[in-house]
This record gives sequence, C-alpha cells and structure tokens, in this order.
Amino acid sequence: MAAVLATGIAHAAPLPLQDAVITATYNGSPDTIVGLDHLFQLEPGSNTTALDPSGTGVEFLSADAMFGFDFDASGLLTVIANGAITPGTYQFHFDFGDTLATPLSAFKLLDSSGIGGLPVLSLGANGKSIDIDLTGTTWTEFASITAQLDAAAVPEPGSVALMLGGVAALAAGRRRTRRS
Repeated sequence: MAAVLATGIAHAAPLPLQDAVITATYNGSPDTIVGLDHLFQLEPGSNTTALDPSGTGVEFLSADAMFGFDFDASGLLTVIANGAITPGTYQFHFDFGDTLATPLSAFKLLDSSGIGGLPVLSLGANGKSIDIDLTGTTWTEFASITAQLDAAAVPEPGSVALMLGGVAALAAGRRRTRRS
C-alpha cells in the first residue's frame, strides 16, 4: 500500500499560477495599472495580462511607475518599488478569474525587510483573487517584498484509483487468509 501511496506523490500538480491571466486594479481603477501584454502602455484592457512566459519580467506596473509586480508560475510574487515612494494610498487588486487550475488557499509574506511597516495581504473568498494594501508602508528606493501564493492540493484521479485498488487488494487478501 505504501508503494501505491508513493505513486500518487510522484505526479506533479500544476503550479499555483501556471497559465494565469490576471486583471488588476490600482486604488479601485483599471486605468491606473498597465500590463506586460500591452507593453505597459495605457490603453483599453491594459490592466489584463498573462504571466510572462519567460518568467524573467514584471507583469504589471502602476501607471504612475511607482510599483512593479512580478508573478511567477510557482506562486512567488515580488513587489518592487521603482524609486523613492512617497506616503500615500496604494491598494492593488489582482483577479485570476477562472484561469487557475485550483483556487488559491494561502497567501503569506516571505520577506518585507526592504520596507517599514507591514503590507496587508488578503485572499478573495473564492480563491481567485488577492488584495495588497501598501498604504501603511514606507519604502527605501528600489526595495522589494516577496510573498507566496499557494493553491490547495488536489489529488490526481489516477492516484486515488491506485489507492482504492490497493485497499481492495488488501481486503481480498485478508478475506482469503481468514478462510484458510
């Protein structure tokens, strides 16, 4: 049975943000954030973008060019201050819609050593969006923070079938030993 359970572990689950398409707002407006798919140009729909396939660049810039957001398929999020940040209201909403394989289940701050104060990170009730409030933070020039987005683990259908088959085989073997 251990071999059956180990077989289920060997299969890789989709990455939390793999193939995600993200729609963003900044302080409640879609016209104040621009995405990579639109080459960071303010135009209709420029607040929606897919994950950077190369994994090396930012997906969003605030239209005032103060913040950059880099999402990785693994769920790692980096927020970068693009220069000196003056105190103000900085609230961001990122909606993944139905493009996630599994809803997000956890959102935790990994590193905020480049800023003063703590950002407020929250997950949408449906697991398809995140909110980041940077209003109460102070930033040094070109500082960054990182957070991890995780999706709930979903067992693969093949591993469940293998486990049930193993349990049935054990039950059949037990039945035989009782009869003899």
